[in-house]
Amino acid sequence: MTSAPALPRRLAYIDASAGVAGDMLLAALVDAGADLDGVQRVLDALVPGSMRVTRAVVDRGGQRALKVDVEVLVEDPPHRTWASIREMLEQARGDEAVPGRTIDLALAVFGRLADAEGATHGVPADEVHFHEVGALDSLADVIGACEAWRQLGITEGAASVIAVGSGRIRAAHGDIPVPVPAVARLAVGWPTVAGEILPPRGHAHPHSHGHGDAHTHTHTHTHDHPHGHEHTPHEHPAPVPGSDAELPAHMQGGPHEHGGRRVPGGVAPGIGELATPTGVALVRGLAATAGPQPAMTLAALGVGAGTKDTPGRPNVVRVLLGETAADAHATPTAAVQLEANVDDLDPRLWPGTIDALLDAGALDAWTTPIVMKRGRPATTLHVLARREDREAIAELVMDRTGSLGVRSHHVERIIRRRAFTEVTVEGRRIAVKIAHAPDGAVVRREPEFRDVAAAAAALGISEREMLGRARAAAEALRG
Repeated sequence: MTSAPALPRRLAYIDASAGVAGDMLLAALVDAGADLDGVQRVLDALVPGSMRVTRAVVDRGGQRALKVDVEVLVEDPPHRTWASIREMLEQARGDEAVPGRTIDLALAVFGRLADAEGATHGVPADEVHFHEVGALDSLADVIGACEAWRQLGITEGAASVIAVGSGRIRAAHGDIPVPVPAVARLAVGWPTVAGEILPPRGHAHPHSHGHGDAHTHTHTHTHDHPHGHEHTPHEHPAPVPGSDAELPAHMQGGPHEHGGRRVPGGVAPGIGELATPTGVALVRGLAATAGPQPAMTLAALGVGAGTKDTPGRPNVVRVLLGETAADAHATPTAAVQLEANVDDLDPRLWPGTIDALLDAGALDAWTTPIVMKRGRPATTLHVLARREDREAIAELVMDRTGSLGVRSHHVERIIRRRAFTEVTVEGRRIAVKIAHAPDGAVVRREPEFRDVAAAAAALGISEREMLGRARAAAEALRG
């Protein structure tokens, strides 16, 4: 008997070797085949009448690329914190205009971004403020890229080394090095390179690629600011500790004083910023592995442009989209398992602790009851995580449980291939996870329970009844 062909997997490889920004990655995904009108519909459902995304074909260093711009349509956008953005996304669950997977991806990306900015400014992540216009840019870039990722049916993501830039920039709190603190925090566990490119021997002109000029949104909206800028350069969102803080100088449109001379965009000698916090957060949230391009059959290529056009150095992000066949047998995947014994945590705190770990990128988390010395009942918390996330997850375990230490050991997972689709039940969209055997046969279709619960609440029926309907709809996909 002949085995069924191996199931193809949809793989996206992000080439960030020239840097990365949120609008550039969104443009690359649209260029690879995502529907920008579909992205606009999701944005309209979340923040109606606030922004418009447009596209244009441009030339960058002799290469054709797609440029996506965000036009802000409101004069006085509200202040937004990470807590308010999270609430907005969660409240959209069950809205058929906003796919559940897009929400999940956006929550993961924004969570990383807020954690990095909060740690940088010494404030809780929930209190991080996003500059009024910059917040809309961030919503467009992050939600737009996540929706484009979903549209393209991507099941796996990988990315290159990230070029972060070099030199120093003048910010509101003084002269700071590149990569800026938030980018440096987001890049922990991921390979980076400055990206310095020296001119060929015999050529005297210096190379400069200041990110304040390179990756920008140009808005028709003007926003009064103490420094009188008319547009916000791409370094966004502009999270600051409080809503009244000034924008950093490198985020303003004009040149700034540095070292006694004028430096365009506030960039000190060196390349300047090539990677923004939004761009790096998207790479970390969407791509699971770093390194060279994996083996794949290329199906599409998308090229997203930044604003600056430097001769001889294309200012672009590329996305390579294709398929890779599943192995005949499941391939072991490296991971790390963290454990901590806890005997003094209020039991009511365990659900929130596990949710926080999963939101932070843990692959799985669970508890088991144990008996410790002198007969004390306790709980062991187990967390499965990617190796590069071990330190961050261990810190979160200790923070949430009060444990003074965490054990870890390396493990290998043998996992079935999985993919996602959607069904519609009574007008409600529900994501369905599909598991496949090594020969490609479908062995299980299971609706995502968060979508089931949201649909049940919206329709006024029990979760059990909604789950039955969703499973029936998922099984009907066999035909």
